[in-house]
Amino acid sequence: VEKGKAGGGLCYGYRVLKKLDSEGEPVRGGREIMPEEATIVRRIFREFAAGKSPKAIAVDLNKEGIPGPLGRHWGDTSVRGHVVRGTGVINNELYTGVLVWNRLHFIKDPATGKRVSRANPLAKWIRTEVPHLRIVDDELWQAVKERQKSIASQFEVVAIATRKARARKLHTMKRPVTLLSGLLICGYCGGRYGLFTRDRYACLNHQRRGICDNGRTITREKIEQRVLAGLKERLVSADVVAEAIRAYAQETNRLNQERRAQGQQDRKARDKIERAIAGIMAAIEDGLYQPSMKARMEDLERQKAQITARLAVAPTDLPDQHPNIATLYKKRVEQFTHALADHEDGRQAAEALRSLIGKIVLTPGDKRGEVHAELRGELFGILELAKPEQNEQSDDIMTKGVAGPRNQIQNSPPRAGVFVPGSQWPADLNSHQGPATRQSRRRGTDKQNPLPWLSANRSTSRIWPQTDRPHPPFSKACRPPARRPTYSSPPCSQRRTRKGWIR
Repeated sequence: VEKGKAGGGLCYGYRVLKKLDSEGEPVRGGREIMPEEATIVRRIFREFAAGKSPKAIAVDLNKEGIPGPLGRHWGDTSVRGHVVRGTGVINNELYTGVLVWNRLHFIKDPATGKRVSRANPLAKWIRTEVPHLRIVDDELWQAVKERQKSIASQFEVVAIATRKARARKLHTMKRPVTLLSGLLICGYCGGRYGLFTRDRYACLNHQRRGICDNGRTITREKIEQRVLAGLKERLVSADVVAEAIRAYAQETNRLNQERRAQGQQDRKARDKIERAIAGIMAAIEDGLYQPSMKARMEDLERQKAQITARLAVAPTDLPDQHPNIATLYKKRVEQFTHALADHEDGRQAAEALRSLIGKIVLTPGDKRGEVHAELRGELFGILELAKPEQNEQSDDIMTKGVAGPRNQIQNSPPRAGVFVPGSQWPADLNSHQGPATRQSRRRGTDKQNPLPWLSANRSTSRIWPQTDRPHPPFSKACRPPARRPTYSSPPCSQRRTRKGWIR
């Protein structure tokens, strides 16, 4: 770094300078200006200094099809970054011909196991002059810094007032967490839906980057009402649960059969290895030792240890499910819903309900203000929640809360839907209609197969249970083909197999 060589990644506006030393080895850390990207950097500085917002700059660059850093779309954070950390285009001192090193250090979060960055004190920063890498002159750099100071002074007053207001209202807060944080997905671009105002969700790619056409928003209260009503009333019914458990049992049995077959092969291989080891030992005892026997013995012992480790993991059988799983599940969700308004138990209730949700896909409808919601639930989270022993353990916590207005749902007219066997099932969030009777198979878009697909009325919402937990997964071989003929619903939830009856 002190020699003017870059010790980190490649910044926007530069490219790697490829050179060889006298011995033919590549010289590492060299950089040179990329003229095309340097023009964009100067444009960003000029527009920001002239009063244009980082969001507007990012939206214009995306509309013009100009790729951002790493070839991705531009975002407002790509432009403004973090002033203290020196990130973002308008904070990168390299554009002024100064190479800065050791701005951050990384530690491991013991709770999550992920690497987290922390800013180093300014005294530990290492600065080196690299005038050949200058893109922005000092006058333009200072103009940007002056505007940043002006913005910071304006927002400082607002931030102080906001903190004081929150402190005064702290005792009235009912919900310690946002129930659907990180679970809402845009159906157009696949990006995140987030709170862009205090109580309204919107596609962040549309709001911040301008790369998505989904401008439809939905209030936090409305989407929470629909999700809670769907979880409580229509996600689990007797027929749907029976079909889901049947599909789960079939897939689990198939995986268990494969594991047992593999176990038989491993046992045969282990017996063969043990006979080979015994033969080598007998030869050594007879005085026929050869130096190659040692390496062969080590290889056989290694193979035996691997096989023994595999055999130690026995295939697990499908756990028995309670016959009234739908009733138990509904009772548990109602208890959690009531506890959401409780200041002490709200966080536990919210986390329990979030464990039932995989993600919620929001797509604009045909009419003004219409939003279709497709909620994909966690199959194993639902089965775990409906266990009777869990119900008994948490009753003392769940009886303290009082249901708030967000949990009151109005009925709306039902509409027919279809039911597809597989690894997941849905239910209508708005209508109180039972499971559909017509079935059809279709290829799902997720990694697992979709089970039932139930449409709602004009304000459509769906629930799709799915799982990525360490239970028997649904392999690609189980996916249905792109097209299969429509067939009638089976008369009951029992199936006869070679092993007997599966409920």
